[in-house]
Amino acid sequence: MKNNNYRYVVISPVRDEAEFLPRVIRSMEAQTIRPVEWLVVDDGSTDGTTEILLEAASRNAWMNVVIKPDRGERSVGPGVVEAFYYGYERMRTSDYDFIAKMDGDIEFKPNYVETLLTYFDRDKWLGSASGKIFLPQGDKLVEERTHDEMTVGAFNFYRRETFEEIGGFVREVMWDGIAYHRARMARWRTRSISNPTLNIIHKRLMGSSHKGILHGRLRWGRGQYFMGTHPIYIVVVALYRMFERPFGLGGLSILTGYIRAAMKGMKRYDHPGFRQSLHAWQMERLKLDRRIEQLPEPEHNLYSSAA
Repeated sequence: MKNNNYRYVVISPVRDEAEFLPRVIRSMEAQTIRPVEWLVVDDGSTDGTTEILLEAASRNAWMNVVIKPDRGERSVGPGVVEAFYYGYERMRTSDYDFIAKMDGDIEFKPNYVETLLTYFDRDKWLGSASGKIFLPQGDKLVEERTHDEMTVGAFNFYRRETFEEIGGFVREVMWDGIAYHRARMARWRTRSISNPTLNIIHKRLMGSSHKGILHGRLRWGRGQYFMGTHPIYIVVVALYRMFERPFGLGGLSILTGYIRAAMKGMKRYDHPGFRQSLHAWQMERLKLDRRIEQLPEPEHNLYSSAA
């Protein structure tokens, strides 16, 4: 099946995104392959988000806006997934090949979806994929570093078969990391792909929050503990992130969040075999970036930057 025959749906949980929504709406309207349905869940916005969404939906038949009753401040992570499923349960279509979760504060090129579907078309083992995140810094774009085997939660695609096999997203922090590792456990390939056409411009630093970057990094550390990340791996990640904004403090906050969660005896994700598999994968990542997936190789150089 050629990629222009694939049917995909996109679900976007949003809250108070009036500043950024016009950009992502323009990006979706410009796509060379439109979604069967783009369902946007307005999760209690008070800044004009609702009006922007309804106006856009009035001119795009494939756009569906669902207003979720406001329950106060949204819990980033669990709250995002809760809003995602509020939309998922209200989709108008049931006939689709791919499902994507997309943020409301990003921009991307008109052939983003068409290009991404090409990778799925050429690699039958590819279960989840995304582009790479870039952040505006002055007059240039700086890549938010992500391992090639990790998809980015800002705009990631799943084959429907993969999404249903792993049971979708858990309603907890680190839902995206848990999902793509569950996919790998089920013998699917997961990729964030370096290709200029797949660059995603994100208006917020990954791991940040509406309460500020340091609060977001603390939450990220707690999430890594919940997911079951190996202590050695989180130390390496924290050191690595110290060389990104906010320099030093960001990485330290990640480590602090992890340690606090451990000291409080925070519950951990307990899917059978998950933590053992995750630890094996993380330790191999620290050994000269070796891969441990046991899958047939895709087309030669499919995931190179020139593909």
